Amino acid sequence: MTLFSLLDQSVRFADVPAQAALEATLEAARLADSLGYHRLWVSEHHASRFLCGSAPEILMAAIGAHTKRIRLGSGGVMLPHYSAYKVAEQFAVLSNLYPNRIDLGVGRAPGGEMRVAAALSAPHPPSFREFPQQVADLVGYLGGDLTEPRLSPEPAGDVPVWILGTSPDSAMLAGALGLPYALALFINPQAGPELTDLYRRHFRPSAQLAEPYVMLATTAFACDDAGYAELLRKNYFLNIARLLGGGTQPAVSPEESRDIGFSEREAMIIGAQARIAAFGTPDAVRSKVLALAEAFGADEVMISCNAYHQHDRLRAIELFAQSMALAEAA
Repeated sequence: MTLFSLLDQSVRFADVPAQAALEATLEAARLADSLGYHRLWVSEHHASRFLCGSAPEILMAAIGAHTKRIRLGSGGVMLPHYSAYKVAEQFAVLSNLYPNRIDLGVGRAPGGEMRVAAALSAPHPPSFREFPQQVADLVGYLGGDLTEPRLSPEPAGDVPVWILGTSPDSAMLAGALGLPYALALFINPQAGPELTDLYRRHFRPSAQLAEPYVMLATTAFACDDAGYAELLRKNYFLNIARLLGGGTQPAVSPEESRDIGFSEREAMIIGAQARIAAFGTPDAVRSKVLALAEAFGADEVMISCNAYHQHDRLRAIELFAQSMALAEAA
């Protein structure tokens, strides 16, 4: 049975305070918890005009206090900036606050431009080359294999470590370490099923995981009618193009986007995104998401609904849950 989860990036497309964007994340988390989503992950981005989630471990602690059953995770901690030991301690604390609900997703990407990466890891440069060893150390600390120095506190229950990625390197590393693999298709829409096949070919059973496990992360917006879905689709792609283009242009609302066309450069940026994003009525979104899951052999799909208006995002979360009968499966 395929599981379904939610990624929240604390987006503020509108010109609103960061506090409002973070409160919107808490509101979405409460809804996802009540509707039967399996997990909710929050991301790590730095020095962004549009994304407020720069400290996933802090946001996870707040979300835990607002939810009851949903698993909480980082999608993900950008490990090269930090000490593996420090990250292990942070997630050990989280696991004691919310036992058997905490996931630790880690990635190698900087999470921002390189001058931000340098500031995060100052006075030392970020350790991108040491990422595989950092992951191994992290697994060792949380699993009890590395006992010196000891974690304080010790983890409460299991804290699974996930490898997040978009490339063959991440797929092979996840397989070699016997860890679950989260493929961020919305970041690299050019990625194909060969990446998840590569992961499975390199998989070696570990103390954490006996069989390979794939989660696919993509964009999905379910709407009450197809016409409004098409407007949200255009609006989303306009704002994504502006974000990926450096974030120098302000975001636009769905209402403003009606009369705006795509520049040639924006059309190139969103071309591949359009292939993997699911917009439409609940039935249409359900069909596309299930087709992607089948093509990639995904055990789980994590959707992202970064709408300009919070009410559109909440409605999309609700409609998707209804179409997949998540409450019945929970």
